[in-house]
Amino acid sequence: MSTALNDLSRHPIVQAPMAGGPSCPQLVGAVCEAGALGFLAGGYKTAGGLYQEIKQVRALTARPFGVNLFMPPVGQSADRAAVEVYRHQLAGESGWYETGLGDPDQGRDDAYDAKVAILLDDPVPVVSFTFGCPDRDALHAFARAGTFTIVTVTSVEEARTAERAGADAICVQGVEAGGHQGTHRDDPACGAAGTGGGGRGLLALLAEVREHVRLPIVATGGIMRGRQIAAVLAAGADAAQLGTAFLVCPESGAHPLHKRALTDPLFTHTELTRAFSGRPARGLVNRFLREHGPYAPAAYPEVHHLTAPLRKAAATAGDPQGMALWAGQGHRLARELPAGRLVEVLAAELGTALHDLVRRNPT
Repeated sequence: MSTALNDLSRHPIVQAPMAGGPSCPQLVGAVCEAGALGFLAGGYKTAGGLYQEIKQVRALTARPFGVNLFMPPVGQSADRAAVEVYRHQLAGESGWYETGLGDPDQGRDDAYDAKVAILLDDPVPVVSFTFGCPDRDALHAFARAGTFTIVTVTSVEEARTAERAGADAICVQGVEAGGHQGTHRDDPACGAAGTGGGGRGLLALLAEVREHVRLPIVATGGIMRGRQIAAVLAAGADAAQLGTAFLVCPESGAHPLHKRALTDPLFTHTELTRAFSGRPARGLVNRFLREHGPYAPAAYPEVHHLTAPLRKAAATAGDPQGMALWAGQGHRLARELPAGRLVEVLAAELGTALHDLVRRNPT
């Protein structure tokens, strides 16, 4: 890791913030205690709920940890007619699961300002941002509070924006990553039909960003083994972020059906889709994704709110075919290990890979 990142954990390993439940305090605490950097996911939580989870993490570990925030949509508005068409398309799902659809107008700001206020009033060691980059004043406010800031980027342009704004580091996300793509502006052409289109592979993107930006880099996207961590470090990253690898840990708050699906031979591959949230996100291909992905509009968070009751009802009914099964491309390599043990295994694999690299290239 770079000098600043090295102060945050013993190993160059970051547990990704996975919104919707997986990145719970128990997972974060276990990861941090094992010497990696754990992250709470602030997305979809109320400000009060996030505050309580921060308190729980502090009770579990004295080590540094992070909190991730979703940036609110700026300068983009959903096509209301397209959302209404999608609502009608989902009527059959509503009948099947015997539940109503959600209100697409439930809210767009995700209580972002209230969460920022909490994090500035009672600072945590690290705050990261997804779906955009805060302005210079906001990042300077976190710097004054002693908080290290990381901005998720999916292009050289976004990386330069983060550097100019004053971020301390960037998280370079490849298209292989599970869950939402962190692009700052949602291109309606990206992943619009659930075909997996759009985005850049991690190693190619990482090399290009490293050529243009001087900030420390956390690399993420499909990383499941220590040798992959070694690969991104060799390509210019300072640390690697893993999400799907930690999803199946017993401490993870992911639904048991989601955990089992990662290695279930029924689910053979992943795709980018808007079917569940209206924004491109990588998940296991199931019935819902196949049937609705081609028609889902670019409308986040409207589609997220619209489908929320369906996803909840599917989980309650024990039906993974109606759930958002977020997963990276390396999902079949998931290992059901306690989080602390997984960190130890990854660190050992990384050490072996680096030793082999030196042995093969002694000069």
